[in-house]
This record gives sequence, C-alpha cells and structure tokens, in this order.
Amino acid sequence: MELLAAEATGRGMTVRAAEGRDLAGPAYWYGGPLAGARLATRLGFALLEPTDDWLADLPQEFTGRRVRTGTVADARAIDRPTFVKPPRDKSFPADIYTDGARLPSSLAPATPVLLADVVTFAAEYRLFLLDGRIAAISRYAVFGRLDPRPLGTDREDRATTAQITEFTDRLVSVAGHTLPSAVVVDIGQLLDPYRPGHRWAVVEANMAWFAHAYAADPARVLDVVLRAAGPRDHVRPQDAVFERR
Repeated sequence: MELLAAEATGRGMTVRAAEGRDLAGPAYWYGGPLAGARLATRLGFALLEPTDDWLADLPQEFTGRRVRTGTVADARAIDRPTFVKPPRDKSFPADIYTDGARLPSSLAPATPVLLADVVTFAAEYRLFLLDGRIAAISRYAVFGRLDPRPLGTDREDRATTAQITEFTDRLVSVAGHTLPSAVVVDIGQLLDPYRPGHRWAVVEANMAWFAHAYAADPARVLDVVLRAAGPRDHVRPQDAVFERR
C-alpha cells in the first residue's frame, strides 16, 4: 500500500484514506471490496474483477486439477480433503478442509465457494496483467509459505520468466477474453506426483485493486490498478461486463 501511494504521489495524484468525509470524485480505488462497493457510486469509479466461476471454467490444461463452483452447503457435505475458498472476497479462510464442519457457522448455505483437488505448488507467482500482457510480476510463496521475491536477471530467473511468459501467453490466447483488461492472475509450479519436475498452472485470479503487490515493480502495478479501479466513464466497452455491481 505504501509503495503504491508513494508512486501515485510521485505522479501528482492525491492519496486519501477512505474514511475521509470530504472525499469527492472522480477517483481511483485501492482497498477492500466492501468499502470500494460502498464508495463506488459516490466517487464515480468502477471496480473491474474476474467472475466467480472463472477458475472453474478454465480448461484443466491450465488448472492442473479439478476445480468446481459450489456453495457453502456443498462444502459442508465434502467427505474427503478438499481445498475450499471464496471465489473473490476473503469471507472465510481459504484452506484444505477435511470435512465441512470447520467452515464458519456464520456462513449462509448459499454462499458461493470454489472447491478444488488438493495439490502442491512448489512456488507461486503474482502476475499483474494489462491488456493480456504481464505488466509486473513477483514470487510470493514457496511451498505455501509467504516468501516474496522479485525476479532478477540471473540465468535461473531469466529461465523462470521465460516459462511464465510462455504459459501466460497460452492462457491469454485461450481465455484472455474471459478476463478484464486489468487483473491479477496467480500461477505456480505445480508438482507432478507421477513424474519428476513440475508444470505451470493457474492458482487463481484476483482483483488488481485488492491484491498485494509483494515484490513487484510498484510503478507497473499502479498502471494496472488505475485501469482496474478508475473513473466509470473511462471503462472500455469490453470491460463493462466485469464491473462489480
């Protein structure tokens, strides 16, 4: 947050806290979905986000595992370890649930969820995409533990970047039209239980305006955020279907 605020200030933009009573639009947004939805009409910005079923609708060649949409009622009925997460908001902790009894009792049965096979990602990377191209990138986890790191210019990092770019280009060629023009896609090195090595797979898609930049270039991250949560009259026609309502 601080790095993006500093970058915005350096561009001559005014950065204000959402609690301010004298806020006025047009404005851009970086923050949580509840406050964003509350202020969007008042301040005239549009929040672009992927659809709830985007990951479940991807071909399995990109997910590397079975993913389906469901409800909290479906999740409460699981009888084997399953990775359960909210599609977009952080309404409950994304985790491996051995049964549905651990889900918060306050969740309504009809609350949407994603249910996926349990897999192991050796490393996970956050991609800020703008018009289908990688604008900024950061590693953020290793074997499920937070471990942010920028990708440098040494031989190993160049090879990783090339693999990520090749995978992302294939993903965008097949499913780019199903994403807003400014979005975050997390991908990872999925361990293959049947052979040595790994394959690349999509972890999830996220709203750019509610995604941690980790070690990514804040200037390039800000470019994506400004497109994803800017004045409503700047929204491109192809992005209108991705506006949060």
